[in-house]
Amino acid sequence: MHDRFTVPADGTSLLDMRRYVIHRLTALGLSLAVASLVIFAVVELVPGDPASYMLGTGAQPDTVAALREQLGLDRPWPMRYAGWIGGVLTGDLGYSFTYKTPVAGMILDRMQVSLPLALMALVLAVVIAFPIGLYAAARRGRVGDTLAMGVTQIGISLPNFWFAMLLVLVFAVNLQLLPAGGFPGWGHPLAALRALILPAVALALPQAAILARVLRSSLVETLGQDYIRTARAKGLSAAQVLTRHALRNALIPVLTILGMQFSFLLAGAIIIENVFYLPGLGRMIFQAITQRDLIVVQGAVLVLVAAVILVTFLVDLGYALIDPRLRK
Repeated sequence: MHDRFTVPADGTSLLDMRRYVIHRLTALGLSLAVASLVIFAVVELVPGDPASYMLGTGAQPDTVAALREQLGLDRPWPMRYAGWIGGVLTGDLGYSFTYKTPVAGMILDRMQVSLPLALMALVLAVVIAFPIGLYAAARRGRVGDTLAMGVTQIGISLPNFWFAMLLVLVFAVNLQLLPAGGFPGWGHPLAALRALILPAVALALPQAAILARVLRSSLVETLGQDYIRTARAKGLSAAQVLTRHALRNALIPVLTILGMQFSFLLAGAIIIENVFYLPGLGRMIFQAITQRDLIVVQGAVLVLVAAVILVTFLVDLGYALIDPRLRK
């Protein structure tokens, strides 16, 4: 049986996919270029003097002048932008004004916490969401569907920081099964993974609730298509129709949400990282803002924007693999 996304496996399809990838890679490069220009403009071309902002209002004029020279603020902005981009292309994001260390090294160290945490939370969200979404779609309009959607609504409504504190109270304080906070480093892999379990669960709950609702809605819409009725008429069971035909065709909105969720989990876990005292990327950006370290903010935001654009590119490739019509 052929569903609506089946296409011949010939050279034309392969050529379409190659053109699609080239097109998306071009768009990725242009997006990164525009994003870098916007980030540079926001940080360095806004009204006011970045050096005075970083040093504070009580700084001496000669100190401000020395910092301006160190940051290259005495040069025209096109030269500063070209120098900054040249450094970015070679992996040099500058030096932190506060910590006197390379920003690239700081970001790499923090990514060793934020990236595994985001991946753990995303995998956990998928593991929770897919069974709930499939169950609700298979029983749409019945009691099971109503109960499942009610549970997901509660998951969306609960603040993740409150849920994080509840997890600490139950599993760290009362049961003493998992650490309440801190990160021992990847020199102790098991201890590091245990330290990330509670933060990952706290981050995954609302994301799983959102994903389950999106999956259920997409499946319900797909189950009303003509080719689904044809599959049922040919004698396929409800489970076969749901998993072999409807699920694949319902994945495009789910992939969109997954891409957005990964970007959020990577950059938006500031509150959770503070609750669990994790030295992650979000916490680093928060500290850099409070310490007026614009060099760190500039470099970290660029890395996060690049990560979001890359995830979007991967999601687009997923679209093309699921629905070959999009390759054109």
